[in-house]
Amino acid sequence: MGARIDPEVARLVNTDAAFAELVEELASEELYGFDTEFHRERTYYPRLALLQVCWPGRIALVDPLAIDVADFAKVLDGPGLAVVHACDQDLEVLRRACGTLPGKMFDTQLTAGFVGMSAPSLGSLTERLLSVHLEKGDQLTDWTRRPLAAEQLRYAANDVAYLLELYEVLSGQLERRGRRAWAEAECELALSRGRGEVVPEEVWWKLRQARQLRGKSRGVAQEVAAWRERRAQELDVPVRSVLPDLALVSIAQRPPKGRRDLEQVRTIDSRHLGGGAAEALLRAVEAGAALSPDRLHLPPLSEGETAARPAAALAAAWVQERARQLEIDPAILATRADVVAYLKSPPSGRLLDSWRHELVGEPLRRLVAGELAVAFEGTSLVLEERTRRPVAKEPATG
Repeated sequence: MGARIDPEVARLVNTDAAFAELVEELASEELYGFDTEFHRERTYYPRLALLQVCWPGRIALVDPLAIDVADFAKVLDGPGLAVVHACDQDLEVLRRACGTLPGKMFDTQLTAGFVGMSAPSLGSLTERLLSVHLEKGDQLTDWTRRPLAAEQLRYAANDVAYLLELYEVLSGQLERRGRRAWAEAECELALSRGRGEVVPEEVWWKLRQARQLRGKSRGVAQEVAAWRERRAQELDVPVRSVLPDLALVSIAQRPPKGRRDLEQVRTIDSRHLGGGAAEALLRAVEAGAALSPDRLHLPPLSEGETAARPAAALAAAWVQERARQLEIDPAILATRADVVAYLKSPPSGRLLDSWRHELVGEPLRRLVAGELAVAFEGTSLVLEERTRRPVAKEPATG
């Protein structure tokens, strides 16, 4: 089913009739793959510039600048399994263009982490598993220009030509290791994240100086950043064109009283204050300064802000070793943030249940409870039953 597809068979779909025929054909397929090319440098929302689709023996390159691709939702909502590579941004683009996401998905980058590869690129994955070398495309290609050159079409076709074959190879390796269910659960989690929406009141967490803000500055940062996010969405422009990060932090630290104060803020100029923006920005500053503590969205505690920092460092080191022994990407098994979340009281995060709890969560619980101890075995870290015998007595004094 996932036999290799010749990229040269790719056909360009740029008419409504051809697209309707493609959707009808794909709607009943059990297995298909897709990729997207998009731009978002000058917009808030990503703009789909090309949709590449593969299914057994065939490739289609759909031009969303010539036709409305919303009906591709019939394929996404259908019974087929969608094969993708590094899906996060593609899911965002498709949800925007089609209003839905695949019902079932297999991400080749994500699942490769369960067989010992750490976030491989598509090129490195095809080379390692299929002995196929993919030519690197021009990273600065403008996919919105028409007509598309032959080299662009060939590059785009290569992005999906090997997805179904990679699916077969990775599926076989997962089955042999007994990890197919783990990988499927992780792909389902990625799909649920793809359905998530931005919370405007939490975007201030991304500011580099967010954790240094104190008192009312936090409320101002929250409300101004939320205003900036919503205005960027409304105008469909990048957030930094509404208000630069440096200006936002400056406003949070020294809230302006009026337009004259705003005009003195570094990196702000007239283009940021026109069209009623100055007045709306000042209202956001006022609202943030008056924000009650119960309405403040605080970022999660960092490892350095938890009492469990030494335990987290030791536990994270053991998790890294555990990942190496299991031949699983450490970022998939458990990140340092996962460990910190699990060591809090009450514990939270990905280590509480499913396969991660058995492999990592339960051993860490026993380690923190004092039932186990970390020891060296050669250059490796292992968990052992704790003997509770002290290494040495306290030195005598006197």
